[in-house]
Amino acid sequence: MAVYTEVTDDALTAFLGGYDIGTAVAFRGIAEGVENSNYSLRTTTGDFILTLYEKRVDPAELPWFLGLMEHLARRGVVCPQPVRGRDGEALRQLAGRHASVTTFLPGVWPRRVRVEHCGPVGAALATLHLAGADYATSRPNALGPTGWSPLLERSRDRADQVQPGLATALDAALSGILAAWPAGLPVGHIHADMFPDNVFFLNNALSGVIDFYFAATDILAYDVAICLNAWCFEQDFSFNVTKARALLTAYQTIRPLSDAERAALPVLCQGAAIRFLLTRLFDWLNTPDGALVTRKDPLEYLRRLRFHLSARDVHAYGI
Repeated sequence: MAVYTEVTDDALTAFLGGYDIGTAVAFRGIAEGVENSNYSLRTTTGDFILTLYEKRVDPAELPWFLGLMEHLARRGVVCPQPVRGRDGEALRQLAGRHASVTTFLPGVWPRRVRVEHCGPVGAALATLHLAGADYATSRPNALGPTGWSPLLERSRDRADQVQPGLATALDAALSGILAAWPAGLPVGHIHADMFPDNVFFLNNALSGVIDFYFAATDILAYDVAICLNAWCFEQDFSFNVTKARALLTAYQTIRPLSDAERAALPVLCQGAAIRFLLTRLFDWLNTPDGALVTRKDPLEYLRRLRFHLSARDVHAYGI
């Protein structure tokens, strides 16, 4: 979440006139994240999130994301729900952007990940994977392996400004990852961005998952690899195998990984690390001046990538 597009009071008032959710009481931008403009919205009827879609989101795909959230909620996944306007539409225009209002989920995301967070995250991810199985439509993952080389090319000329030799290191790592990328693993709808700031806890229990705008149809175990990257490294970038074991054990209680999926975890984790390294690198170099956004250091994912490149097999992840 972030704010790139400002919304005036008059524009907000006119926009809310298309809904039956009352009038605005409080409205503020949310700086966390990097993709869309997000606002916390309180009206006379309750709390909501207002999102203006920016950057990598194709407007033609927005109904897919909103439909997926509705589908998952009907199958027991606690996630935001699109609020439809008086005309029945969930997608509208605001300040020159496509926009939507979604329900607000109570809870807070863990600023310091503990082992006890990781089991519920693994269970929630497996539940999401099973719940999405009968969402019939698919969406190719634009930020999957076919998108990584183009991403690198967009940052190559300035990559060494971030760290000398970075472009060469990324070339070598990406070549190896793409050559070893697995085929034939189970595919389904993945969240693809289940980081701590997208998972809420309340009274020590997981209370919901947000931000489905990277969701896609891809290798299910790749989603597991994304979570291992996001949840199982310490602040010094050492890998916490206890957290990984908790996450993987809980996931497999609901959806057991096949032998092939388990064997592929090291390269899937490498791919997840380089994907977030590349998008963070691009954003680090291209975030507009004055944007209310928290930039994220791409080199944090270079440290993670080095661990995964050194992992000999699945035992490095605690199973």
